[in-house]
Parts: sequence; structure tokens; C-alpha cells
Amino acid sequence: MNVSTPTRISLRVIALGYLVMLLLVPIVVILWRTFERGIVSFFQAISTPAAISALNLSLLIVAIVVPINVIFGVVTALALVRGRFPGRGLVQAVVDLPFAVSPVVVGVSLILLWGVNGWFGGLDALGFRVIFGLPGMVLATIFVTLPFVVREVEPVLHEIGDEQEQAAATLGASKWQTFWRITVPAIRWGLTYGIVLTVARSLGEFGAVIMVSSGFPGVSQTLTLLVHSRYIDDHNTYGAYCAATLLMGIALVTLLLMTLLDRKRSNA
Repeated sequence: MNVSTPTRISLRVIALGYLVMLLLVPIVVILWRTFERGIVSFFQAISTPAAISALNLSLLIVAIVVPINVIFGVVTALALVRGRFPGRGLVQAVVDLPFAVSPVVVGVSLILLWGVNGWFGGLDALGFRVIFGLPGMVLATIFVTLPFVVREVEPVLHEIGDEQEQAAATLGASKWQTFWRITVPAIRWGLTYGIVLTVARSLGEFGAVIMVSSGFPGVSQTLTLLVHSRYIDDHNTYGAYCAATLLMGIALVTLLLMTLLDRKRSNA
């Protein structure tokens, strides 16, 4: 469809204006409020014990969630692409479920399952606390980030086919050797891209985590919960802006890495 030059320019102006108002203006406001007192005050706000603990906890959750979702994602993608089994459509639906279900609902479901009065609430009496502790936060984050590796690896497996894997099997390679020497190198960019998306979502998750976390500083407070606590509970607006800027900086690094990997994947 041919579009006239004035129409094309108008559409670009509208799109840019929308992005500026929706993204650029809020980011500029946050940065301005963060650094209006100087860089020293910013570092003081993000170097408090509560902020350091929140950052460490967020990174710990990422360190636990990513390997689990990588293993699950690769195995599930291989099963969906290479396998034909009853219930395959159900597995596809379960993988996409986090895209459709509100994170708050996920948190409530975990409470119903793992809370004191839940189906597996007996574990709490044995001293293994899931809800309002690290395990519950990890479970919530695993669920909301579950689809990313699967959905990034699956199309790559479709694209490469299974001819090389069959050839390796014909030459006497075991399934394990075929996986490490043929499959993994072929899916490396899709897998890496899925990992970056998982990291970004894990760092920024709020709805599911706040439902299963006590929110106590130094105990079960992530960076997103720190921003919420400072702004809502402590009325520490400046501290909330500083924590948000720290979180935004980490997200920006993740986004730049994702863009770089996407370009490399396109050129590969």
C-alpha cells in the first residue's frame, strides 16, 4: 500500500509523540528527581543496608530462577518440537499461561497451595517456610518467567530441523553427544535471548512477589518491593526514586545486552 509523504510524516510524529509521553517523559522526571540532590546523595540512598540487601536478594532470585527455567525451557521446547505425545496442546497452553494470568493471581494461588492452611501447609509446621520467604518468591518468579526460554528456543528448533541430529545418530553419536555438539550450538542465540528476557522479567517482577513476600527489609524485600515500601510506607519519595533508578539502570544494561544479542542472532 502506497502512503503519501504527509501521511507518513504524520504517522511518525504521532508514534514518536506517543513514545515520548509514555516513556521518555516519565524516565526524565525520575532521573531529574533522583539526581537533583547530587550524585553523592544518590549513592547514599542506594547503599543503605536495606537497599544492598534488596539488590542481593533480587540477584539471588535471578541466579536461582534462570538455571531452572533454562533446563525446563530447553527440555520443553525439545519435547514440543521433536515429540508427538498426548496432551501436547495442554503443555502449549500451560507454557503460555503466565502471559494470560495476572501475577497477583499467581501469588494468591501459591498462598492457597503453600500457605499455612494450604494443601502443602504442613511444610511450614516442619520449619520449611515457603510463603513469606525466599522459596515462595522463587516459585512466583519461576512461574511468571516460565515461557521466555521455551518461546525463544522453539522457533529455532523448527528452523534448523532435525537432519543434523539424525545424521549424528547415524554416525554413532549418543543422544547426549548429539545434544551438546549439535543442538546446543544451533540454539545458542535463541537460548541466550530467552535468558536475557528471563533476567529482565525476574528483576522487575512485582505483582506475584509482593503477594508471597513479607516485605521486611533484609529478609524478603527485593528492589521492586523496596521502591514500593519507600514510596508508600515510608513516604521516602527521594529514596524510592533512587531505588527505581538503580533498578532502571540494571534493566537498561539488560536491554542493551538483549539488543546486541538480537543483532548477532540476526547475522548468525
